[in-house]
Amino acid sequence: MRKPFQIQLLFLFLSITSIASENRTAGARSAALSHASVSLSDAWSTFHNQATLTGVSQLSAGIYYESRFMLEELSLSAGTFSSPVFGGIAGISFYQFGKGSYKESKLGLAFAKQLSKRLSAALQLDYFSNRFPENNGAFAFLTFECGLLYQPTRELALGAHIFNPVRNGFETYYGSQRMPFTYRLGGHYQLSENVLLSAEVQKSSDFPAQIKSGLEFMPVKNLAFRLGVSGKPFHYSGGIGYSFGNISTDFAYSYHGNLGFTPSVSIQLRLK
Repeated sequence: MRKPFQIQLLFLFLSITSIASENRTAGARSAALSHASVSLSDAWSTFHNQATLTGVSQLSAGIYYESRFMLEELSLSAGTFSSPVFGGIAGISFYQFGKGSYKESKLGLAFAKQLSKRLSAALQLDYFSNRFPENNGAFAFLTFECGLLYQPTRELALGAHIFNPVRNGFETYYGSQRMPFTYRLGGHYQLSENVLLSAEVQKSSDFPAQIKSGLEFMPVKNLAFRLGVSGKPFHYSGGIGYSFGNISTDFAYSYHGNLGFTPSVSIQLRLK
């Protein structure tokens, strides 16, 4: 009985995303924290706030997979790579969302630099390509995103990020469609060596403001438990992370009251 519902859900989702695609996020740590990650530094900073790449001093890489609402047709595959270069940090990121006749893809090239002891900034150029069921070919466009990171103390970090302020987009069966302009403001506070709290507000030109929050608890150095909540609409999330040597892996889930669970996993590698 589940398969007919999945098919109906897929067509509903495609009818919405065909009209308004979005800038998708990656990284299971961020997913477990309800993507309240605009000030967090890790391998997936290329997807959340490129300015936080300045906190990633080592060569880093990661892969990510997400099955939205546990439907293969709505899966997201992503990768990231960053390295110190030219006095800053350069990053490359990509993702592909969807399967079959509907696909979204993105390639991003970022550069982040620490401007002072407490302030960092970054710029990323993006190339988007979308293939729609009603069109034979793919449509593409260029845009950019940028971010700031301010760290007034060792425990507190504040982040700001904007995406597509020029509102570029592509042509579809429905006419000219513009990718939303989105900005995010937030921060995190390290309550202790074991506990981190994060929160942010995200506002898109096409949707109401959304508040997101997350909690990360590390009972031991290489193990983390995470919880998150965001709304509206309300989403609940959680996950676990484990690191061993230069490799770390994260598992996450999120829950939508009407559409169900979305599991995700990511693996990160750091090279000294």
